[in-house]
Amino acid sequence: MSVDHMSASPFVASWIAELAVRPERSRRALDLAMGRGRHALLLARHGFQTFGVDLAHDAVRDAMHTARREGLSIHGWCADLTTPALPIAAFDLVVVTRFLQRDLFGAIAAAVKPGGYVIYETFTVAQRALGIGPTSPDHLLRAGELRSAFDGCDVLFYEEVEVDAREAVARLVAQRTFSS
Repeated sequence: MSVDHMSASPFVASWIAELAVRPERSRRALDLAMGRGRHALLLARHGFQTFGVDLAHDAVRDAMHTARREGLSIHGWCADLTTPALPIAAFDLVVVTRFLQRDLFGAIAAAVKPGGYVIYETFTVAQRALGIGPTSPDHLLRAGELRSAFDGCDVLFYEEVEVDAREAVARLVAQRTFSS
């Protein structure tokens, strides 16, 4: 089974569904590097007040148009994530997939409210052996790197796995502690 890059990651989708039914105070979510909004749309469908950011204007526009067609709302904006800071303690959930910018790890954790969650899934160095996808070390996590990046959080789930012989990914779900 090949991965459809326009449909939500099954891993991310299952965690969004699980977190959506938890009785939390508010439900603000950010899809970081959202692309055309495959996860932002899923967040909105699950009742989250959804925000999405990406560098590509056309991708953000397409996500917002799709949301409107479905009667959903996504607050999208374009930004180069190498320069602006993320808001502090603004979201109950931050989702990051297929995106790696190591100097944002701390800002991602800080963008989550105490008690909030991070769902992160992206490629590892094992991707090179598959002969497809990214090959630059700038875009591939080292073994254990993602888990270590969120050491200040309560890691609820972590694995490094090969999916359908097409993707080698690290997957993390972490909860920001109330003291961090």
